[in-house]
Amino acid sequence: MPNEDLSKLKIDKAEKVIRPGKRRRRIYWVATLLAVFVLAWAYKFGRLGPAITVELSTVSLVYPSQTLSQLNASGYVVAQRKAAVASKLTGRLVSLMVEEGSQVKEGQVIARLENEDAIAAKNQSEANVKAAMANLELTKADFEEATRNLERIKQLFGRGTISKAEYDVAEARYLKGRAAVAAGEANVMASCAALEAAQVALSYTYIRAPFDAVVLTKNADIGDIVTPLGAAANAKAAVVTIADLKSLQVEADVSETSLSLVRVGQPCEIQLDALSDVRLQGVVHAIVPTADRSKATVMVKVRFLTKDPRVLPEMRAKVAFLSRPLNPEEQKPFTSIQRNALVTEGDRSAAFVVRGDEVVKARVTTGARFGDLVEVLDGVKAGDRVVTKPSSRLKDGSRIKSTGR
Repeated sequence: MPNEDLSKLKIDKAEKVIRPGKRRRRIYWVATLLAVFVLAWAYKFGRLGPAITVELSTVSLVYPSQTLSQLNASGYVVAQRKAAVASKLTGRLVSLMVEEGSQVKEGQVIARLENEDAIAAKNQSEANVKAAMANLELTKADFEEATRNLERIKQLFGRGTISKAEYDVAEARYLKGRAAVAAGEANVMASCAALEAAQVALSYTYIRAPFDAVVLTKNADIGDIVTPLGAAANAKAAVVTIADLKSLQVEADVSETSLSLVRVGQPCEIQLDALSDVRLQGVVHAIVPTADRSKATVMVKVRFLTKDPRVLPEMRAKVAFLSRPLNPEEQKPFTSIQRNALVTEGDRSAAFVVRGDEVVKARVTTGARFGDLVEVLDGVKAGDRVVTKPSSRLKDGSRIKSTGR
């Protein structure tokens, strides 16, 4: 604007002008102080120095029974009632009503052999019994007539109206009728015995379960020849193998040198490899009175006190022989930590938990003590890895390298 007085324009000297070089120096000093602070903090908490070598242990679930165990042994679950069910006759298998895992009751038909000939023999025997009984009835009727005739002849002979010869004929007829009745009764008995034998032979074609059990294996299929001895090349001796799962026991091998620690009636705890998270209560049922010379062991049979339908024959088992029975509260596991993994901070405890290649200091609430183990109520969980015997150099966030588990 040409009319404005340019002399009125001026620079306010009160306002400070920051030069670019001075601004850069200020930012440099701030960054330097911040870096020094970060380095000091990292050094203090062990993040700059070399990794600290530590030993590790694992927080685990522990059963109180482990502190009461006097002896441990291994063995297998075995059914004390087990049978390979076979036929008493030789024949072709035409029906099989069960499969592996089927539950059967005592007397239940589980298979059938071809039995048309046995059925025909039974029917013939039934007809023979009916014929013998009919003949017996006819013979009895003749005998009754001969008896009444003899009575009349006796009266007439007493009055002298008939001869002795006629009397003798009537008496002979009576005796013959009595003998015929006895023979007819014997014939009926023989026919009934033959019928019973035919029924038994027919029943042998039906293979039945000898006791309540579960089918373990199926050894024959429809069409196979089944024989008691299984001598033929294509013959099967057993149709199915069954076991009473209520009779399951653990048969454990105990060293001869440790047998003094075992007694009948001793409480036990059973752990199965297939059910690693389950502990079952048991008791020593029997000590087999013989030793295995090759292994220098004695078999001990342990009976289950608590049942679990998942327990099956031939499962591998570990048995802990206890010094006393467990209380109900002692049958539950607790989280435990090694006592030397804890550090004391006033009235609280803490542990260094491994997270990658660093450790995190965690406050821990402890409970009862069991030897070198301490119950953990809060702060860590089963499966966590912790530092054992932590040194004074170990801090929250320190880098570590492990030589332990």
